[in-house]
Amino acid sequence: MTLSNGVDDTQVQLPRDCTFSPTDWQVLAKYWYPVAIAEEIKDKPVAVKLLDVKLVCYRSHGQVVVARDMCFHRGAPLSKGWVENEEIVCPYHGFRYNCEGVCTSVPAHPDGKISPKLKLITYPSIEKYGLIWTSIAGTEVNIPDFPGWEDPDYINVLPPSFDIAGSAGRQMEGFLDVSHFAFVHTETFGDRNNTEVPQYKVTRDGHTLLADYWSTVSNYGKGQENPAPEGFMWLRAFRVFAPFAASLTVHFPFDGKLMILNCASPVSARYTRLFSPISRNFDKSVPAEDTIKFNLQVFQEDADMVELQTPEDLPLDLLAEAHIPADRTSIAYRQLLTDLGLGRSYTS
Repeated sequence: MTLSNGVDDTQVQLPRDCTFSPTDWQVLAKYWYPVAIAEEIKDKPVAVKLLDVKLVCYRSHGQVVVARDMCFHRGAPLSKGWVENEEIVCPYHGFRYNCEGVCTSVPAHPDGKISPKLKLITYPSIEKYGLIWTSIAGTEVNIPDFPGWEDPDYINVLPPSFDIAGSAGRQMEGFLDVSHFAFVHTETFGDRNNTEVPQYKVTRDGHTLLADYWSTVSNYGKGQENPAPEGFMWLRAFRVFAPFAASLTVHFPFDGKLMILNCASPVSARYTRLFSPISRNFDKSVPAEDTIKFNLQVFQEDADMVELQTPEDLPLDLLAEAHIPADRTSIAYRQLLTDLGLGRSYTS
């Protein structure tokens, strides 16, 4: 059966052993998320998971196909198979499927008629910012803006994906938090002698939040040369794209800009795969490996905290946790998730 929005209803059924509440899963399934790094999808199928749904990614005719990781004959995972002549082959009985998910061959009965039930559940896919994006039930593409990636004046760096044994909501809130720098990131860029959070404002435009935060906290790493003039005010411009993506543009001295896109892809309610494309218009000769190493260290510092937070869920009831003025972005983010239709006992 096809729903009124053009999506087959088999695509939007709750997965078995779903870790989300049914209503939250239905809301989250409407959005787009990255599930893989594009360069890693080559000549072999790759298994991924999104919102508890097991998926397989592979290339056919130069395009990435995203499908349910299951052959409908006997439920074998197609990610254990292979791609041959632009078709994915099931490892159990050799059934073959084309890029549209249609079964083209049943080796046990080469001359027999193939049942129309032997068709994969496929999902839309888009390759953008070096990532493969998909949606379980979304019809409107809502991939966040990240202008630096396509600007010829910027260089692009794509760190490997980073797994976090914590919820996407908690990871997102940590990315937006401006008062933890001096305590969590002491090994990378934080300064225990610079803890004050100046006043800042958060505005909302539809399902997007904007927060421009000015402070004297440097973004240069420990041990790096810091050419910033004395008293330089650093601008960190946050843009939040519901439900689990945010960009940060850090304004460096001499018109330098560093752009980071934080995409918390919800593998399950309490497991997140982080994708984080980076663009900058300065230090263009710095090896990508140096940038990747630094950012992976920052990610790990955040993950060490996110993975230990209790409750594991991000409480959307604003009375469930205490707040301070520095938490303006966090408060607005929780209100935004509530407005999307997520429950007060939201489990991601």
